[in-house]
Amino acid sequence: MLHYAVVFFVIAIIAAVLGFGGIAGTASWVAQILFVVFLVFAVLSFIRRKPIA
Repeated sequence: MLHYAVVFFVIAIIAAVLGFGGIAGTASWVAQILFVVFLVFAVLSFIRRKPIA
């Protein structure tokens, strides 16, 4: 999941450099959401001591 967040972040950076504002904003938003979900799963995994998914 962290991989997908990084991929969308890179897409957002490339789109921003090329001037595609809508695509950059959407990719940035998706990357932020995926990163937060990853962090929640990581914290839950540390608490439970078992990997989730």
